[in-house]
Amino acid sequence: MSIIVSSTSEVPGKKVKKILGVVKGNTVRSRHIGRDIMAGFKNIVGGEIKSYTELLTQAREEAYNRMVNQAIDLGADAVLNVRFTTSNVMNAASEILAYGTAVKLD
Repeated sequence: MSIIVSSTSEVPGKKVKKILGVVKGNTVRSRHIGRDIMAGFKNIVGGEIKSYTELLTQAREEAYNRMVNQAIDLGADAVLNVRFTTSNVMNAASEILAYGTAVKLD
């Protein structure tokens, strides 16, 4: 099943018929000692730390997919006002959270 996911509060040409509630998906990821060593070298010479970029990209995708799956379980047609946030859970571990409002559309 495919649903609309948007950072906006409306879907052009559609009306929100029913608000099903807030849906969310999260994941907690920790750094790896091997990545930290390579990041340390990059910190000296500068540039993108690709292993961290990949780690965060995967974490965002996982959080996003969990949010969408929760909306599908509720029977939503769309998830609106989607946002991402991050927080440190402990030293070297961060949470990525995706959340939005699941709705039925006319």
